[in-house]
Amino acid sequence: MLGGPLASCSTDPLTGFFRDGCCRTGDDDAGTHTVCAVMTAEFLEFTVRAGNDLVTPRPQWGFAGLVAGDRWCLCAARWLEAAESGRAPPVVLEATHEKTLAIVPLDLLTRHAVTPA
Repeated sequence: MLGGPLASCSTDPLTGFFRDGCCRTGDDDAGTHTVCAVMTAEFLEFTVRAGNDLVTPRPQWGFAGLVAGDRWCLCAARWLEAAESGRAPPVVLEATHEKTLAIVPLDLLTRHAVTPA
């Protein structure tokens, strides 16, 4: 998104539509899982209430459940919904795919950007 190669979002927990650690997307990714976000307790509560429980472990899918501080590739529309509700988690711009910009304005993402670690 920033003009360079897409950085990894997280390998622990392993994220991404393709479960390769990157917020890449493809034709089968109807949710556009392209926003690399740092989970917050407030966002995790918000998304559970919105019908996407990212907290509960799902061992059958190799998913331990997310906690505050984890990085995760979110659906761009869900991130935007959270932003409009004042509950958007911080964004790692270097690891957020440029296709996000078809859904979320750059200035909004920039306002929620975190400094690289």
